[in-house]
Amino acid sequence: MTVFSLSDVGQKRTINQDFIYTSITSIGLLPNLFLVADGMGGHKAGDFASRKTVEIMVEEIEGNSKESPVVVLREAIEKANDAIYRLASQDEDMEGMGTTLVAASLIGDRLQVANVGDSRLYVIGEEITQITVDHSLVEEMVRVGTIDKEMAKSHPRKNIITRAVGVMPTIQPDFFTVTIKKGEQVLLCTDGLTNMLEDEEISKIVKSRGTVEEKVKTLVAEANRRGGKDNISVVLLDPAF
Repeated sequence: MTVFSLSDVGQKRTINQDFIYTSITSIGLLPNLFLVADGMGGHKAGDFASRKTVEIMVEEIEGNSKESPVVVLREAIEKANDAIYRLASQDEDMEGMGTTLVAASLIGDRLQVANVGDSRLYVIGEEITQITVDHSLVEEMVRVGTIDKEMAKSHPRKNIITRAVGVMPTIQPDFFTVTIKKGEQVLLCTDGLTNMLEDEEISKIVKSRGTVEEKVKTLVAEANRRGGKDNISVVLLDPAF
């Protein structure tokens, strides 16, 4: 297994509110762990929310003895949500803070995925497949047929998310289990990448020749070249079956 991750402030922001974590060795009963969080909130609340969420999740997963990876991830997300919500309620400088989250662990050839918000996980082989479903206002509008996917790309409210860690007292993550086939790679990213590059452009770079590190750096560089309007975070995993 080969993994490379990179988080970049982008061209327009002065603070990086994204936070990423990767471990190809076991964390608790999970054989590996990959996390991407995109914080939101004024002052430094967004970067605090994303970093604190990742730290709490890693700590909780390390100490959890449950055998089900879904249960382990769910309980860690719930603990993080409780902590961020409580801190936001107690400190007016942190009021309204929260974070997206996408989490993954590869167990054999089975990828266990959890997500809250609009950070994404893709599986890229011959085609690119978005596994996570965005918890965003425009995605809900697409699902009910109010707008189509092309309109969603430029919708003025495209950055409004409908679920996030820490903004409500309870949380509802989505969970997905995917079988990874030979030759497929796994990409986790924040919307700083997906708002700048189309899925097929991402796929072309990931499928190009080069190392995992080179591909990640190319993705970030291209997002910045297109304007880098937000923080850009990318984790690319090649299971090398």
